[in-house]
Amino acid sequence: MKIIVTGARGQLGSQIVEDINKGYSEIGELPEVIKNAEVLGIDVEELDISDLNKVKEFISIQRPDVVINPAAYTNVDGCESNEQLAYQINALGARNLAIACEGIGAKLLHISTDYVFSGEGNVPLKEYELPAPQSVYGKTKLAGEEFVREFCSKYYIVRTSWLYGYNGKNFVYTIMKAAQERGVLKVVNDQKGNPTNAEDLIHHLLKIILTDEYGIYHCTGEGECSWYDFASKIVEYGNIECIVNPCTSDEFPSPTKRPTYSSLDNMMLRVTVGNEVREWQKALKEFIKRQNRTY
Repeated sequence: MKIIVTGARGQLGSQIVEDINKGYSEIGELPEVIKNAEVLGIDVEELDISDLNKVKEFISIQRPDVVINPAAYTNVDGCESNEQLAYQINALGARNLAIACEGIGAKLLHISTDYVFSGEGNVPLKEYELPAPQSVYGKTKLAGEEFVREFCSKYYIVRTSWLYGYNGKNFVYTIMKAAQERGVLKVVNDQKGNPTNAEDLIHHLLKIILTDEYGIYHCTGEGECSWYDFASKIVEYGNIECIVNPCTSDEFPSPTKRPTYSSLDNMMLRVTVGNEVREWQKALKEFIKRQNRTY
């Protein structure tokens, strides 16, 4: 099996490549066919996914069995001020990979986001719920989903949220650094979602691609919380002396309308490959124990 991973210098893409090469995730051993797979990690330096002709040529030459696409323009505020770039990467990039994969009969696993939903309500969202994005980031990611569904017959779309991993920048590292430096933090308590450890997500991505269970998946940490709850547990598990105070979103004005409630339900996992995703507190505790950054 040959697997291409886009965005391989990003937080998720780099960790996918590492886990395949190791042959296991924190949840457990990976299937033998994954352990023995040839994995090729690429980023914009190797391939600009917004260029259709280059994507078709590259995929045609490499002829992977599966393409995993975490590549995205994820700066949500940046998307608001640079809509064209967001569309090129999040929408056209997904379209181009879908067209190229279809051309050689390859599978495409595309990473998407909770931002495709309105962010309203109070019940975890299942895969069949109607999207209604409120931000440019969410709208361009939804456009990418629609292109994948239109142009590739062997697709998996996996939506995740509040992702953190060992590589790159994320909320956990930001809070740990700020807590150590300041000793007092204010974190919003009126936005709820699912913190997701990249190890949990990756383990399930690599199970999904071995099946013909095509369609849309949600894959997020089990259980929901607010950003304040999340930050409080980061400080607690990190044994950092810091006071975390709750506040409202109004105290941190943003050009982007962020979801007030975006918890996702991993229903498709439960009824297909099985849901082994850990409770978010357990996964976070393990992450903080294993991470080795100093601030």
